[in-house]
Amino acid sequence: MPAAKKSAAKTVATKTAAKRPAAKKPVARRGPATEARALMRGTRQSPYKMRLVIDQIRGKDVNEALALLTFSKKHAAKQISKTLKSAVANAEQAARATNAALDVDALYIKHAVINEGPKLKRFMPAAQGRATPIQKRTSHVEIVVSEREGR
Repeated sequence: MPAAKKSAAKTVATKTAAKRPAAKKPVARRGPATEARALMRGTRQSPYKMRLVIDQIRGKDVNEALALLTFSKKHAAKQISKTLKSAVANAEQAARATNAALDVDALYIKHAVINEGPKLKRFMPAAQGRATPIQKRTSHVEIVVSEREGR
């Protein structure tokens, strides 16, 4: 009888060991942390007006884009500039965390897009006791910076 107990205990131990998933291996990155992104949600300006500014900086170097945004008269330039600075800071932080070298001057704007956010719906008094709807549009800014390959 004791032999049967040992074999039963042995099969239970092997079954539970077989059910456990294998330890997950850490995901290997293709290289150093060369990409970083930043989001700004709910910016109180219409996407149409903001796209006029973001179209000017898409694909440019970060320093060139920041210079262009600094001297732009558009209100959207200030919001986009904040997001771009945040993306650069995120890239520096990711490089520091992975102990990788990062040249901030080699960063460029890889992906920049303005999406529509939720609309604030208001009403304005109109003639003869009527009310006309007003939609105050908001935007989501998304910027991805990356390091240029050929430098």
